[in-house]
Amino acid sequence: MSAEAFAFCPRCSQPLAERPIADDGGTVLRRACVDDCGFVQWGNPTPAVGALVEHDGEIILARNRAWPEGWFALVTGYLEAREDPKAAVAREVKEELGLEVTEASLIGNYIFERKNEVMLCYHAVAKGTLALGAEIVECRRYKPADLKPWPRATGFAVADWMRSRGLAVEFVDFAAPAKSGA
Repeated sequence: MSAEAFAFCPRCSQPLAERPIADDGGTVLRRACVDDCGFVQWGNPTPAVGALVEHDGEIILARNRAWPEGWFALVTGYLEAREDPKAAVAREVKEELGLEVTEASLIGNYIFERKNEVMLCYHAVAKGTLALGAEIVECRRYKPADLKPWPRATGFAVADWMRSRGLAVEFVDFAAPAKSGA
């Protein structure tokens, strides 16, 4: 059971259990109400945006406060209800880096399975003075040719953006976080 899975039905409070549910392609197992009230937990992914931020000809990757040292990635955030994805990118870049997005173009859509998210990733050209927001502890600047994408979610967006510019792509993974107290 995933962290997002309900134990009880939000409609009638009866337990949920894995049950065969008719789907467009046949039958699938889904968590559903045992009382047949009709509730099925489909586990739809949450939409989020990612910004590959270009500022003064360099790419800025950021490290969230919750991430281990050495982990840098795109500026990301959740898409709000009725929010245009390009507006969400501009909002997130402003909140997290203090920069104004002057241009945003779609790189692609990527699944982030670990968090059950669909990432709508954009190349965002930005101007202004860098000022880290509350969620960001540090950032690093890279020449586009020096980027090393990671093999999941937003890293695939970095690789696709690099390929679209004729740049060589070499994937590297984040180092495993050190275990404290072990």
